[in-house]
Amino acid sequence: MAETFLFNIAERVVEKIVGLTVEEVRLAFNVKIDLKKLEDSMISIKAVLLDAERQRHQNEKLRLCMWKLRDIFYDAENVIDDFKCETLRKQDAINHPNINNLKVRVFGSCCLPLSFSSKMSHKIKDINGRLGELATEWNSFDLRQYSDNRHVFRRETICFVDSSDVIGRDEDKENIISMLMKPSEDQNVPVIPIVGLGGLGKTSLAQLAFNDGRVTSLFPLKIWICVSEEFDLSRLLKLIIQSINKEERCDDLTLEALQACLRSLLNHKKFLLVLDDVWSENQAKWVELRNLLRSVDGLSQSKIIVTTRSWNVTSTMSSIPSYELKGLPHEDCLALFTKWAFNYGDERQYPNLIRIGEDIVKKCKGVPLAVRTLGSLLFQKTNESDWIYIRESEIWRLEQDENDILPVLKLSYNHLPSHLQRCLAFLSLYRKDKMYYSDKVIRLWMANGLLEHPKQNQEWEDVGKRYLNELLSRCLIQKERDFGLYFSFKMHDLVHDLVLDVSQKECKTVNFETERVDENVRHLLLCDEKLVEVPRVLEEMKNVQTIIIRDASKESKTIYESIINLCVSNFKYLRALELSHSPLAALPNSIGTLKHLRDLDLDECRGIRELPRSFYNLRSLQSLNLGDTGLKQLPDSVQRLIELRHLVITIEATHLKEIRAGCWTSLQYLKLVRCIKLECLPEGMQYLKSLRTLVLSYCIRLVSLPWSLKFLTKLEHLEIIGCTKINLEMEAEEEEEKDLQLSLKTFSLESLSVLTDFPRLLLQGSSSTLQQLRISICPHLSVLPAWLPNFTSLHKLEIMGCINLSALPEGIDRLTNLRELTIGRCPQLSKRYKQNGGEDWHKIAHVQKIDIFG
Repeated sequence: MAETFLFNIAERVVEKIVGLTVEEVRLAFNVKIDLKKLEDSMISIKAVLLDAERQRHQNEKLRLCMWKLRDIFYDAENVIDDFKCETLRKQDAINHPNINNLKVRVFGSCCLPLSFSSKMSHKIKDINGRLGELATEWNSFDLRQYSDNRHVFRRETICFVDSSDVIGRDEDKENIISMLMKPSEDQNVPVIPIVGLGGLGKTSLAQLAFNDGRVTSLFPLKIWICVSEEFDLSRLLKLIIQSINKEERCDDLTLEALQACLRSLLNHKKFLLVLDDVWSENQAKWVELRNLLRSVDGLSQSKIIVTTRSWNVTSTMSSIPSYELKGLPHEDCLALFTKWAFNYGDERQYPNLIRIGEDIVKKCKGVPLAVRTLGSLLFQKTNESDWIYIRESEIWRLEQDENDILPVLKLSYNHLPSHLQRCLAFLSLYRKDKMYYSDKVIRLWMANGLLEHPKQNQEWEDVGKRYLNELLSRCLIQKERDFGLYFSFKMHDLVHDLVLDVSQKECKTVNFETERVDENVRHLLLCDEKLVEVPRVLEEMKNVQTIIIRDASKESKTIYESIINLCVSNFKYLRALELSHSPLAALPNSIGTLKHLRDLDLDECRGIRELPRSFYNLRSLQSLNLGDTGLKQLPDSVQRLIELRHLVITIEATHLKEIRAGCWTSLQYLKLVRCIKLECLPEGMQYLKSLRTLVLSYCIRLVSLPWSLKFLTKLEHLEIIGCTKINLEMEAEEEEEKDLQLSLKTFSLESLSVLTDFPRLLLQGSSSTLQQLRISICPHLSVLPAWLPNFTSLHKLEIMGCINLSALPEGIDRLTNLRELTIGRCPQLSKRYKQNGGEDWHKIAHVQKIDIFG
């Protein structure tokens, strides 16, 4: 069922209206009252939207009304963003005066073009009018105010399972039983968390262990509780008491009486307690139950098993490593599918169906519940066309019961806060099995206004990272590789099916065969090598905010040129445009009309040699990727983009133009990549007051870093890769040394063939802040500095491919916060610090995670 995301959209729009400055409101005459009316209307509607979301599946009129509201809310957001665009235009006119900006210079801040004022007044009145027209219908639904607690009704589970119905979990069962039989090491009751994606069989695994004869012998008292709802202590105590003694009447007991009753039932008994389907991440509630259990006499040999979809739950409830349940192997999945699709033995009569079934099973990617769902759909169906239909269909389009795979996964989605629901749905804009990159995803979320406003001392990027960490903790995405500044991740195909389902009217993948696209879809992925021109279905669309082109024909410029022309003519409120790897030779001058564009990706557009004159009009740009383009020089127009937060540059020039005061004041991330003629960084680096990340990658003629870096007091991450001529041993007067103010958190040096000694001055001031240090492929580096142990916050150290490095500095054991140490392809270091026989192993033995190889 497609989601409206109405609550989150309303939150963001109200946030933007409230955030309008006095100066921005003054940009249009006589709109203050209308803006206040719009704000009040949206707050009033938002107050009952959660109730509307609960009821819409049973009320078609309500559902249609909500879709109308969604379109009005989007239009309201666009109008509010128009104020921001006009503010930026005015600021640019003041900063760069010319004859065309005479009115602004003469009249200052009090007077602006009447056309803008008139347009804004008309648009806001129009939106208020449309809301007024819907008011009678909306009020007729008699909606109530609810808090956003994401209360979800879930299934009940029991302790029994027919072991013949569970295939491929024997090894997992033995592992859990082994953990149960292991003696406890302290007085706390050990908690064994089983964590994984919905549908993997966590409950089935717990049931197998619970009913095993060895476990029954070990634990005379066994208790199975399906937590599912809120982790309420009183409710849990009643369930546990009634599980132990069904005759016990406890409905009217106080919490204190319940505790006394439970203690009397558990004292001096060895028990196994299973808490199945735990969702609450509230540590205080778990501590309440834990403290009660601690008061039971003879507790030490009892155990608790917890099943959950959330890593946050496991860290809250247990100090021992979680048991992560993985997907089933293909052969086990095929056996399970056969069991559910056929009566016993009948599969032998249908070898043609089994061949189709193998392809169907591959769609399930090891999730047993998905295998069972599709097998059940085909039970006693022997017509080959039925099987082919299932094989060729997306799982999310198939009719399913409440206990089938997508409804079960939908529980995880429903449990997300509204802002995370919308961000997760946005990920449907990637194809199945494609890798996601955290930094790119966050920038797209930012461009489309999907992130809540940062709290004090936070940036927008920090909010995006928090969102991704929450999705990781809930097993909705899986991290593949950590690159330090960003990470790659994947989404299980079944979760991808889920997000395709909920995002049907927000996101759409368009290919050569696409015949229809809902006119109100906001985000498009064009993805097909056969695409050589813009599909006609897109020509009538007006509301698109994101265009991503991937895997289109690289031989034809037509598709890319046509898309840009379509954006200019139709998509006035476009926020993100990705044209990476395109054969474009130039951008049209008309691209400057996309005043709402916030993310432009031209990565590896090698044919682009210069940017159009109108480029400075893209004043809303937050992210600009010009990496691996053919740019001869970065034009002055780019420095006029004062909203830029993320900038990647490749140029052919030997020098970058000086950075002027007042330019790039919001810039957080700067990367210079493969600027093969660049000899020095630009003058004026000291003006990048907000810069947090600087990456210098394969600038092979770069010889030094400017002293202006010392003024970058917010710089946290510095990476220098493949700059083979760079000299980091900066010479300075003693007074200059004292002035160096860098406080880095991560520092990475890679493929620096001239590096012989560690750059002390670069790390001056970072002794209490540096958390991660990476040194890779520096063959002439022979010694690490004696002052390295002074970096008391260091928790990750990686040394790779430093063949002449023979020892870590004395005092390395003083790095008590060091949690990860990797030494690879460093023959002398590897020999000296290996666990068995290394003469200095004892100096690093305190580190939690050590990886030494090569």
